[in-house]
Amino acid sequence: MKKTRILIAKPGLDGHDRGAKFIARALRDEGYEVIYTGIRQTPEAIVQTAIQEDVDFVGLSLLSGAHNELFPRVVDLLSSSGAGEVIVFGGGIIPEEDIPFLKDRGVAAIFGPGTTTKQIVDFLESARESS
Repeated sequence: MKKTRILIAKPGLDGHDRGAKFIARALRDEGYEVIYTGIRQTPEAIVQTAIQEDVDFVGLSLLSGAHNELFPRVVDLLSSSGAGEVIVFGGGIIPEEDIPFLKDRGVAAIFGPGTTTKQIVDFLESARESS
């Protein structure tokens, strides 16, 4: 069976990547293939990497407050590039009131501070089984 591939990306100008690196390492330890883009990526670069790496998921991490613009842009670009089956999830500092908007725009899940690795793995396994 093909290993699940996950791209962890930092869109926009947010330069804080401790959380993204932690998640990437934790998911790798759980047996996933994880690609980390590094900081300050454009949505276009994230989607290009996701397609090149043939990933199943894109995890976006953002602390700067631009999530309502950048997360849906990644979803839209994946869809318009023929990769709409890639599941996008996000994390970082996302206000509760923004989560319904993001989910309506195609972001499958949002994980905030205090989320456990188990919660993310449970989401990944459930989403993979559903797709």
